[in-house]
Amino acid sequence: MYTSPEAVIAILGMALATIAVKASGLLLADRLPREGFAAAWLKHIPGAVLAALVAPALVTGSMAEVVAAVATGTIFVLSRNLFAAMAGGVLTVYLMRLWLGA
Repeated sequence: MYTSPEAVIAILGMALATIAVKASGLLLADRLPREGFAAAWLKHIPGAVLAALVAPALVTGSMAEVVAAVATGTIFVLSRNLFAAMAGGVLTVYLMRLWLGA
């Protein structure tokens, strides 16, 4: 199997970029603020990223995604357990897709 030099260079470049991003996160973690406006802002980033990932699936998806989102929210509100909510949402979308044939 022949691999072109451009492909090897691209793979190595992506590997170096990934390592640089992860290493910079580890190096900068101690310098992040622990209180104040910036700390509060950083605390909300994971939720914003999750919403940005889920919103397109809800808008462009089928009824299975909408039902799974409602099920996930309901499970979380009732149990306050993020893992149970995510597992329930995944199971719900799987079962709904089987049922709807989507």
